[in-house]
Amino acid sequence: MDFIRFNHHEDFGHDFYIQILNMGRHVPRWMRRSLIQLSISWNDYPSWPYIQFTFGGSGLLGVIFWVYKFGFDFDILSYTWKWNYRKNTDEDT
Repeated sequence: MDFIRFNHHEDFGHDFYIQILNMGRHVPRWMRRSLIQLSISWNDYPSWPYIQFTFGGSGLLGVIFWVYKFGFDFDILSYTWKWNYRKNTDEDT
């Protein structure tokens, strides 16, 4: 179990990720969850403002907030984000 993990991704803007109490490396795939996941991003392209709340499904609670070029994503007890997903799909194409 990792207590805190940080990551930065740059693609059409900057995304900063943090996961707290991540149970993802040494447990079965269906148990790979994080207590708290947070993402803050600054995008190159503006968007209309919106807020989205999710309950259940892949996590206990999720909030996405977006205004102009600023984005904020917060998840509680949800499946861990796959940070290398885009890297793996980009290499396949």
